[in-house]
Amino acid sequence: MALRQLTINQKRLNDHISELAKIGKIGETGVCRLALSQEYKAGIERVKQWMEDAGLQTRVDHFSNLFGRLEGKNPEAPALLIGSHIDSQPYGGQFDGTIGVLGALEVLQTMQENGIQPDIPIEVVSLCDEEGHRFGKGLFGSRGILGKLDEGELERTDKDGISRREALQSIGCDPDRLQESKYPKDSIAAYLEMHIEQGPLLETADQPVGIVNGISGPLWLTVELSGFAGHAGSVPMNLRNDALLGASKVITALNEIVKQEPEAPTVGTVGNIEVFPNARSVIPEKTKFTIDLRDIDKDRRDRYEHQLRDKIAAVAEENGLDYEIKEDTNNSPRYCDPNIKATLHEEAGNMGLDAPELMSGPFHDALIMADACNYGMIFVRCKDGISHNPKEFAKAEDIAIGTELLLRTVLKMATTK
Repeated sequence: MALRQLTINQKRLNDHISELAKIGKIGETGVCRLALSQEYKAGIERVKQWMEDAGLQTRVDHFSNLFGRLEGKNPEAPALLIGSHIDSQPYGGQFDGTIGVLGALEVLQTMQENGIQPDIPIEVVSLCDEEGHRFGKGLFGSRGILGKLDEGELERTDKDGISRREALQSIGCDPDRLQESKYPKDSIAAYLEMHIEQGPLLETADQPVGIVNGISGPLWLTVELSGFAGHAGSVPMNLRNDALLGASKVITALNEIVKQEPEAPTVGTVGNIEVFPNARSVIPEKTKFTIDLRDIDKDRRDRYEHQLRDKIAAVAEENGLDYEIKEDTNNSPRYCDPNIKATLHEEAGNMGLDAPELMSGPFHDALIMADACNYGMIFVRCKDGISHNPKEFAKAEDIAIGTELLLRTVLKMATTK
């Protein structure tokens, strides 16, 4: 079946993506637009202007989420939310999150240009701090509007000692008014998100888009091991309390634990490690490192977590170390709504696509939104599966196809024939 002609404006969408990539640009193709930074604020202001140009009602809430609303025939009905995020990793690319926000904007702009008013309100959303890099805990905006922030979360600090509270204030938000920005219960009809795949499966299958069937649940831990510093040249090996040696054993154990079932999608990563005193000729006294454990099967993830905790305790005892484990994030896996997934498949077929189903290892705001409503996700092919890297790349044609599928699904869900 031949691919049907697109109705969205591919050039406008691509121009928006290219223009936004200039804000926080690093190198030739990279982006550093950290949550609640001045670059982030500039990005929000630019997208807000495009929303207003498209005739949408805009607002920025006190979590620094941006919304563009197309009113429905029944303005009191629960709203359909579509979007993603525009904050980035410090060494990121220009497509992660961004295509979901700008693609959603293109959907509503196309509807406006064709005189289509939905039965229910539709809101384009750019949710704040999905990435979680700056303050060590992500999905801030989506958790915020659902009332799911942790106690003391506004006091989390970045590497420069700036708290999330201070960062919100620096870009014009009022952390004392967050309650005003929460969505009332049952006020969200559903959530749709388009995102680059961040993996190689669509490219391997030679398909421009895929339909997500579920999102792995992330468990984030921070582990601190404490030993005793000593001279690297004089303390015998059998008398050392080497915290870095202990960390290396835990990291190796994590790698083995997650590979127990080779066909399972379980993954475990240590992405950050700090060593004190971090000197060539001094035995490390303290190490602090992060653990990222993800799986679509929560029972298996819980089992592996218990194995890991037991291993940390055993390593600490074996090496004469004290240890502390702090849980930073713990989200259960969530599956896409079968009815929304069926609509995505139907509309993909109407477009002449054979869109495969695939699981998401990375988390997305949809993972949190699933606590309040049904959700669906579209993945867009990206080159070599690269993401969180300036080499991240998705073809304009593929993004346009994903946006067209998003448009058709929105029309099916929010308008009557």
